[in-house]
Amino acid sequence: MVQTKLVILASCVLLACSCQYEYSWEKYRMDGHRTGVTAPTADNVPSALGVVNDSIYIAPNGKTFAKGTATYATAADLIAVQPEMSRIKQVIAYAPREMVAASPESELSNWWVDRIMVDVAALTKHKVDVGIVNFGGIRTAFPAGDILLEDAVAMFPFNNKLTYVALSGADLQAVFDFMASTRPQVVGGVKFVLDGHRIDTLLVGGKPIDPKKTYGVATVDFLLDGGDGLTIAKNAKELVITDAKVIDAILPYLRSLGAAGKPVEYHTDGRVVVRNWEEGQ
Repeated sequence: MVQTKLVILASCVLLACSCQYEYSWEKYRMDGHRTGVTAPTADNVPSALGVVNDSIYIAPNGKTFAKGTATYATAADLIAVQPEMSRIKQVIAYAPREMVAASPESELSNWWVDRIMVDVAALTKHKVDVGIVNFGGIRTAFPAGDILLEDAVAMFPFNNKLTYVALSGADLQAVFDFMASTRPQVVGGVKFVLDGHRIDTLLVGGKPIDPKKTYGVATVDFLLDGGDGLTIAKNAKELVITDAKVIDAILPYLRSLGAAGKPVEYHTDGRVVVRNWEEGQ
């Protein structure tokens, strides 16, 4: 099975999103083309990575590399850390196909924001009408096949907290006006159609926004005051920042799907449509 894994190149990746650093990730497909090595789980280290002893490294495809070679040293180090990594190598769920976040909407981004809406409503006991999160909060894809704990942690590495914001219709409209002028983010509960940078259609619950009505918005605290340019908390009628981080909500849900034998899969539904878009206009 081919899995997409991450090499995290930024040392501050586990810090709060408010830190002023750039992050970069590189993906490599471990296809075993040279040694037969594939991404291991907690239970298949010898077959996935091979075996090393005091003199040689025996790769999964049977090739051998003598001690003193770079391949031997790399394999020895990688195999040695597997016991410590076994906790995050546990299989927690299964995806029948790869799920990748892509603008203007995708199965993965829709899955995330719709789940956030459910969790924020449950945590705060408030009615949620709209979900708004950012594409930058999704750092990798779910691989086809087994989903490991490390896949989920790598996907949502930041300490963003689930948040409820009550906004007037006028202020909610302003958030979508900003996205129209810059770029659409991940949204739920809406129909958002752009023709260039002009809003053609904006519906919440199938209806136009009422400027005087109050709407419940599920989001993350990173987007409250400037994250990705959004200031969702501006003029908030009510603000509830929970203690639950994104990963704290996602992991139990993934585990519940795995325990029930249900696949991790989702859909696109045309909630965001972008036509005639030109960057920088």
